[in-house]
Amino acid sequence: MYSNEFLRCPYLYPIDDESMCPFLNRQMGYYNAYDDAYRNMVMPQMPGARWSRWEDLGGTLTSAPAVSSWAPNRLDTFVRGTDNALWHKWWNGIRWSDWESLGGNITSAPAAVSWGNNRIDVFARGTDNAMWHIFWNGARWSSWESLGGTLTSAPAVSSWAPNRLDTFVRGTDNALWHKWWNGTRWSDWESLGGNLTSAPAAVSWGNNRIDVFARGQNNRLYHLWWNGSRWSSWEDLGGRLTSGPAVSSRMANRLEVFARGSNNQLITRSWNGSRWSDWQSLGGNITSKPTAVSWGPNRTDVFARGRNNGMWHIYRN
Repeated sequence: MYSNEFLRCPYLYPIDDESMCPFLNRQMGYYNAYDDAYRNMVMPQMPGARWSRWEDLGGTLTSAPAVSSWAPNRLDTFVRGTDNALWHKWWNGIRWSDWESLGGNITSAPAAVSWGNNRIDVFARGTDNAMWHIFWNGARWSSWESLGGTLTSAPAVSSWAPNRLDTFVRGTDNALWHKWWNGTRWSDWESLGGNLTSAPAAVSWGNNRIDVFARGQNNRLYHLWWNGSRWSSWEDLGGRLTSGPAVSSRMANRLEVFARGSNNQLITRSWNGSRWSDWQSLGGNITSKPTAVSWGPNRTDVFARGRNNGMWHIYRN
């Protein structure tokens, strides 16, 4: 997004923290013409040179971010701010907006999904530990509504059809709980079992298909899916996660999972339709769980909070 001539090495400038040396952790910087200021940028290991460099999108986050996309080259990101309100920043295909407040008083990271053109649904835990919901209908933001429950994690949400929403949370028993909108009304909460040690993540890659991931015992990644008629058993996908996971899908029967690893770098593994890849590192130095979305068959965008509490972004074409 920013050309190489804007890159500079902070090692050539006075620095207070030797960990910023690019020879130690690949951290560099770029000039942001919009802000008329330099921002830090971490240079990750890029498998196949397909991943971008990390970029700092600013803000002061007190949670992990969330992201959704309702059209090609459109991104809507959401975070909890220092005032515990929901904050929104979007990419319109040309540039990033400023941050805007959507109010509320949330006690978790948000979750977001788009089920149609110019539609966004956002969920978060409130001060009463219930799940709260706000949506954009193409013209305005709704008021916040409570959907009940007793959450012990941030929620997750996916959509497999227009006007369909499936939300997931960790309950007081550490199991995965599910509540869905069928286009007319909200269901009751149902338990899907498991023993979660993180917030869940969810995605839908086709009609009546849902894949859910969470960190389980021994900090390993666990996976559960709905095939249109029944829920699978939980499967152990290994790894050593230090955050909850994130998941996105570029096309039918494809999955990309992300998490923070033991060295605070972003790690990923993917499902190619027949088997899971090995885990690989994408570098960075993140302080939250990541979030991910795909707006096309050759595009994945990932966001996380960085060491400076700003929102950081990396993408793959």
